[in-house]
Amino acid sequence: MYGERVTSVDRPATAPDPHTEPHGHVQPESGSPSHALAGPPAPVGGPGAPWPGYPVAYQPVEVDRFTRMVLRLHARAPRWAVPLAALGCVGLGIAYALISDPTRSDPDAAPTCLLKLTTGLDCPGCGGTRALWYVLHGDLPAAARHHFLFIFALPFLAWLFVAWAGNRAFGWKLPEIQFSPKVIGVFLAAWGVFSVVRNLPWAPFTSLYV
Repeated sequence: MYGERVTSVDRPATAPDPHTEPHGHVQPESGSPSHALAGPPAPVGGPGAPWPGYPVAYQPVEVDRFTRMVLRLHARAPRWAVPLAALGCVGLGIAYALISDPTRSDPDAAPTCLLKLTTGLDCPGCGGTRALWYVLHGDLPAAARHHFLFIFALPFLAWLFVAWAGNRAFGWKLPEIQFSPKVIGVFLAAWGVFSVVRNLPWAPFTSLYV
């Protein structure tokens, strides 16, 4: 039998069984119980493996010193500390608006907004600081003239902060406003439209430019 491969016992080699793996392990049928219990293969090889063919052993990430310090401070801090810190940030923003008085800037002063400085266009937040200044002085029409969407959202933001801070600091169960994703999407879309139309050079949109 010339040209035919023979084995060590001089008989023709048979075709390998498709259900047999290279190492001689028989694969179970797809409907057999052992196949149903078989889980996904474990990751093998890789830089972290002790040698190829064995699962990779990942070491837990050690928390750095700064993160441990922050976690300890948060665990030991009283419950009113976080609301007080947030109130301090809000107070700093209000103090900046009152001290800087953005309504009395020189006519030829450079804009503080980077987008307006480089392009001459109002950004989505342009006029917000002046609107806050007018709100603090009780002039709501002037505040709405500079950023009426900010004035519209301000009562909701204030109530959300009071409800959250009261719950965290004193355990108050104040009713919280729940906004659906649809409502948030509509508000963001309205803000986007407002950001575009306030830069249009035609009346009545020119009245929105600040």
